[in-house]
Amino acid sequence: MQYIIDQLKALTAIPSPSGFTKAVTQYTVAELKRLGYEPTLTNKGCVLCDLGGEGNTAVLAAHIDTLGAMVTEVKGNGHLRIANIGGIIPGSADSENVLVCPRFGEKPFSGTCHMVNPSKHVNKVLNDTIRDWTTLEVVLDEDVKCKEDVAKLGVGVGDFVCFDPRTTVTESGYIKSRFLDDKMSVALLLGYAKRLKESGKQPGRKVYLFFTVYEEIGHGGASGYPADMKDLIAVDMGCVGEGLSCTEKQVSIAAKDSSGPFDFDLTNEFIRCARENNIDYAVDVYPYYSSDAAVALCAGYDVRHIVVGQGVYASHGYERTHIDGVMNTLKLLEAYLG
Repeated sequence: MQYIIDQLKALTAIPSPSGFTKAVTQYTVAELKRLGYEPTLTNKGCVLCDLGGEGNTAVLAAHIDTLGAMVTEVKGNGHLRIANIGGIIPGSADSENVLVCPRFGEKPFSGTCHMVNPSKHVNKVLNDTIRDWTTLEVVLDEDVKCKEDVAKLGVGVGDFVCFDPRTTVTESGYIKSRFLDDKMSVALLLGYAKRLKESGKQPGRKVYLFFTVYEEIGHGGASGYPADMKDLIAVDMGCVGEGLSCTEKQVSIAAKDSSGPFDFDLTNEFIRCARENNIDYAVDVYPYYSSDAAVALCAGYDVRHIVVGQGVYASHGYERTHIDGVMNTLKLLEAYLG
């Protein structure tokens, strides 16, 4: 578990909104090689890694890209108008620290995502103003007063804006961070690979890891899988919220999301596996959720599919899970795969 937490901290420290994932995939490839594997990169930039085993190929997929934003305009006063990448909640982005990463610059520039005219002592309607991408902007921590000043920094339209993850682990075992969706699962799967390698054993069937890089914008899992894939297990977040039973301490087994039901037999196999191994789990239906598993089926892959993952509270905001939920997810994968 300590290894998994260490990997989460390392992964969340690397900015990687969809389309800006090269650094984090390079890190992941290097870590898998350090563990003794031979990962490869697809043309799209996804990471594929053979963990061994024979027959009935299963793919454990998690996405390594995150939410973020992009500069759409440099305003006359030197502030930056931005557009969201993925479904980041505007209200949660207000007053957050960011890094603005010039496409051809040597270093990022720090700044803050603020409401336009954000001083309460100046703006009497501030409390009543809706937080959205027309009322939020980025203020750079540089001496800039106009477009020309910003241009001299090398910052411009099309540059990526990356939000501070603020990763922390409490003494009570709660893990709080942006982008637990889905870097928590990436860290967990690295932990699974580590435990497998150190055991000196092979999994009970052929197993691959697959880390996608465009999930948050809808086409991460559309290509790049091994040709012999039979089961696609998307290891993503489990949802915690009103109308759902999952908590942060459980592993969630999704029966259905917004794309429709998951494979009936595969879902039943996971539920039975959790029961037989006394793993704390919940079965839920996610009303506003999609994953790489659904995208793969839409792309034409003939596979069984499912989503499992540790329960995550406040998804797409400042998220929270618990070490117990992570461990229950790991136990379920290990028990199911053999």
